[in-house]
Amino acid sequence: MPIHQNLNLNIPKGNALDQPIGRVVPAPENTLSADGLETARKARRSFMGKALAMGAGVAAASKAAFAAPEGEDAILKLPAHTTGLGQGVATDGYGKPSKWESNLTRRESPGLTRVTQASVSFCPLQGLFGIITPSGLHFERHHQGWWDIDPSKHRFMVNGLVSRPRVFTMDDLMRLPSVSRIHFIECGANTGPEWGNVALPSVQYTHGMISCAEFTGVLLSTVLEMCGIDKKRARYVLAEGADGSSMTRTISMETAMDDVIVAWGMNGEMLRPENGYPLRLVVPGVQGVSWVKYLRRIEVGDKPYATKDEAIHYIDLQPDGQHRQYTSIQECKSVITTPSGGQTLLDQGYYNISGLAWSGRGSVKRVDVSVDGGRNWRTARMEGPVLSKALTRFNIDWVWDGKPAIIQSRAIDSTGYVQPKINQLRAVRGTRSVYHNNAIQSWKITENGEVSNVQVY
Repeated sequence: MPIHQNLNLNIPKGNALDQPIGRVVPAPENTLSADGLETARKARRSFMGKALAMGAGVAAASKAAFAAPEGEDAILKLPAHTTGLGQGVATDGYGKPSKWESNLTRRESPGLTRVTQASVSFCPLQGLFGIITPSGLHFERHHQGWWDIDPSKHRFMVNGLVSRPRVFTMDDLMRLPSVSRIHFIECGANTGPEWGNVALPSVQYTHGMISCAEFTGVLLSTVLEMCGIDKKRARYVLAEGADGSSMTRTISMETAMDDVIVAWGMNGEMLRPENGYPLRLVVPGVQGVSWVKYLRRIEVGDKPYATKDEAIHYIDLQPDGQHRQYTSIQECKSVITTPSGGQTLLDQGYYNISGLAWSGRGSVKRVDVSVDGGRNWRTARMEGPVLSKALTRFNIDWVWDGKPAIIQSRAIDSTGYVQPKINQLRAVRGTRSVYHNNAIQSWKITENGEVSNVQVY
């Protein structure tokens, strides 16, 4: 049943920044356990109780908070970092985040898999800015654990329908003409638990199997041309990884000769071991399982290979019991990251609604935002750069009046494709699927400011 009633559009009139600036309590982490959820509830009750106790309600609390009290030490007294001598250069040979940001980490969903080596770590989208994911927060998906491979001993082979089969060292590859491009990578199962019903509490867990980075390497087309690809017979390539799962994926020749990269670099440095060091495939717009890590071989063939992870895994179960196979493209999708599930709005007043949008078929053309469960929409600001097959950041002004609201984002890509509602997807795909859930995400905000995951049909 739709949850549309008693909602307020609340479009700002005049300058929204004239309103008191609202405060957001970050989502408690690891809220999937019963203990974690109870801790989160207590924290929210405590925050709201303190705000209401200030006399005139939450709105008054906001104004008091942003007017510095007379004699506040943080203003009038110089702290130690202003009067003392700080740390010397290169204290840490490799830079790391501030200790005050230690809570922003990748997290594994408890109970997701039987062993951590065949699991996922979720990217904390709720705490990131812009479109680039720091290498240390890039999500992970492994089928048999990650490895730190000696690059001097790693080899990359090209065989099959080529006239000049070849084995490359890392040094061989890195002397070839290189490109650097920004692309998102999304696991096909991202948002998968939400097919049947609301399942997860925060955006880190609902959408955190996505990241965006600058990848550097040589175009696969360059390598295939060097090896003398048989252009008359070649229709597909098989990418094979060197980890214990021997991940193998079929990629069409049209895709392989377009923008696929044999990559060794990520965000200006070598790949991290968790992300495939020293070599991985980058297949823009295609589900992450095809971005084979620890890449050791490309075989050129004339038909799809139907490997184990293509015949029984990463396929879409249809309502009639049949499977869709080779559904690789990640369709247009978006999500609001602030405010989002598990967070709490403490005050009425101005909020910047912010989120991310992406499409595996091109660039994001427009993002609309609704604060009344989809009845009315406003066009958000898309922040540059807006790139093909990359994350796009969007923002929009909103003044919360303290009434219940349901906030949503809806992306439209350069092909004209419009991000669907969950019921539109279910009408075609049913409720037992796992992969390629790109439905509109809804966050419900209650009168006490708590934000939770809901579905609007």
